[in-house]
Order: sequence, then C-alpha cells, then structure tokens
Amino acid sequence: MFTQIKTSKDNKEVVALLTRKLGLGTENVIARIAYTYSLSQDKKLDLNDIKDSGGKEYSKSVLFGDYYDIYLGLLCVHYGLYKTDKDISRYIKMHVDDGLQLLNLEISNRNNIDGFDFLVEKISFNLSN
Repeated sequence: MFTQIKTSKDNKEVVALLTRKLGLGTENVIARIAYTYSLSQDKKLDLNDIKDSGGKEYSKSVLFGDYYDIYLGLLCVHYGLYKTDKDISRYIKMHVDDGLQLLNLEISNRNNIDGFDFLVEKISFNLSN
C-alpha cells in the first residue's frame, strides 16, 4: 500500500527548479504534474529501472491531496493493476521521477516560460490530436 515515496537525489533539485521557474504553486503541485505528464506519454516503465530514493519525500496526502483515488486509477488503468498491488508505490515513484526529468528537459530549453501558458499549450496540443 502506498503511504509515501521519495524522488531520486537528482530530482530533489529538479523539482525545486521547476517550482520556481513555472510558478504554479508548491513542489507537490509540480510533482503531481510530473506524475500525470509521465503517464500521458503512454509508455510503461520497467520496475528494474527504479532510481535511488535520496530526494524529496512526499506522503500520499501531500502528493495527491483529496484526489488519491483518481491518481491511483490513472496508474491502475495504465498498467492493468488492482489498487492493492504491492508495486503501486514503486510505479508512482518512477512516474514522478520520469515526469520531473521530462519536464526539466522541456523547460530548460525555454527561457521565458510561464507555467500557465505551458500547461495550456500541452492541453491544447493533446485536445487537437
């Protein structure tokens, strides 16, 4: 059962950087966006590729707030898992780490990026496809 995760050591700095650069709220908001962004890439991550846990720690309630069931459902549908699967927390950790890296790659190449405009751009792109 998922109670908490810790990002990789490298992503501890990445989440702080993205939080400052995008201005969308606290670090847990950026972690939520990273998680869903990773899932939206429609790739399945391999549990054997899990990164270290030397970074930022998030409890279930801090990471997902009142919407844990929705975030969990996205993951379960993506992997065909049941909500009590023993690997749920590992998958959540991997998608937060993966999403932070993906966002960092995209954001680092853009100087004057506003978080709201970035999200609208991503949503608009996906709605038109």
